Amino acid sequence: MLSGIKVIDFSQYLPAPHTTLRLAELGAEVIKVESPVGDPSRAPSGEEEMGYIFQAQNRNKKSIVLNLKDEADKEWALQLIAAADVVVESYRPGVADRLGIGYKEALSVNEKVIYCSLSGYGRTETMRHLGGHDLNYLSISGVLSQLKDQTGRPIQPGTQLADFIGGITASEAILGALVKRERTGEPSYLDISITDSLFPFMSNHFLIEGYTGEQNGADKLGGKYVCYYIYETKDGRYVTLGALEPKFWKNLCHALNKESWLTGHFSKTTDDNPVFKELKEVFANRTLAEWTQFSMEVDCCLAPILETSEVVNHPLVKSRNLVFTKQGVNYTATRFSEQESKFSPPPKLSQHADELKQLK
Repeated sequence: MLSGIKVIDFSQYLPAPHTTLRLAELGAEVIKVESPVGDPSRAPSGEEEMGYIFQAQNRNKKSIVLNLKDEADKEWALQLIAAADVVVESYRPGVADRLGIGYKEALSVNEKVIYCSLSGYGRTETMRHLGGHDLNYLSISGVLSQLKDQTGRPIQPGTQLADFIGGITASEAILGALVKRERTGEPSYLDISITDSLFPFMSNHFLIEGYTGEQNGADKLGGKYVCYYIYETKDGRYVTLGALEPKFWKNLCHALNKESWLTGHFSKTTDDNPVFKELKEVFANRTLAEWTQFSMEVDCCLAPILETSEVVNHPLVKSRNLVFTKQGVNYTATRFSEQESKFSPPPKLSQHADELKQLK
């Protein structure tokens, strides 16, 4: 889809590398510009997990090392920008300008450039000077306040929700800017804040709070009712029930021979509710495997909560190539058709310097 599009990538760590990964998966040529010590997410001593993050987010890219404090290397960077369609950077606001590769400099050498700055809080003055990470962005957006345990304490997510959504938001904006340029020939500057990107998650919540004062969004979706809840199984695992519509609730009741539950569709998940008590007992009488089989046979919006090692072998995941294996490593798809169109492993540091020198 993006064959012939060239992206110069000055980003590191997770959010913006995920942006450029998505563009690479769509066929763009992505040239990753790294400092002499490389992207910090390459495996530093004692931090092997970071190396895995680099491997996950940087396939199908080329790598070159440039010291942007060196005038010759900065000039090389501007030559790369001059020949590019898209530039992506993830420095703190103002740093790219100080290094001489900001939007103003990019526009001076490429009048049609699409320039994307991805940062935690954006370029406005309020918090641009502050560092941040995934957990901080989730906090300020209100998203973390919606992820609480039964005591009301916010939980710490095991995946970097804000970083990934920020990366996806940036790639979406870049694709829109490419369409705009195709139609008008105009350049674009994209100031993408990871915190901003989380606000669509809260769109229902803000409106509902304004009308009703309720802080937790649609109450039907928050574990308040028996038809939309997480239940424990016989073997200590969990399943999700999402039988909001009457037809799904009826299918569940009929399949379990529990006609008495039909009127309890939107009854509360409280200890004094006999339907809730019976539901917990019924789910606790079968294993996760048994309920998984049940979920494939009875159309009632029931699904097992799978661990990472189990996801890769799920029939849906396998049939849609959502996880694919290359050189013994599992990668997740970022595009969902023609996934096998190309693959190159994450580049070694400055692996493509000789190739790119020929373009100077």
